[in-house]
Amino acid sequence: MFRHVVLFTWAEDATDEQKAAVAAELGRLPGAIPEIRAYALGSDAGVNPGNHEFALVADFDSVDDYLVYRDHPEHQAVIAEHIKPILAARAAVQFTV
Repeated sequence: MFRHVVLFTWAEDATDEQKAAVAAELGRLPGAIPEIRAYALGSDAGVNPGNHEFALVADFDSVDDYLVYRDHPEHQAVIAEHIKPILAARAAVQFTV
């Protein structure tokens, strides 16, 4: 299995509506991209200061399946239309499980 983990910190002026739209739009991707095997996302629980604000973990059968997801037009549209406009910082890692 191949895992993709991404963490986001939002811009200070990001609204609750914009943040909710990111979650909603990302949440619909498993229905649009069959290569996704498992998908979890959510806002930080606020337990530790200094954390990123939002996380996504996606699992795939292979690197090739991850690349389909990464480059998929619907995924790219979510990034361009919903994430980038409110993004302050991003961290990501991919690894074999």
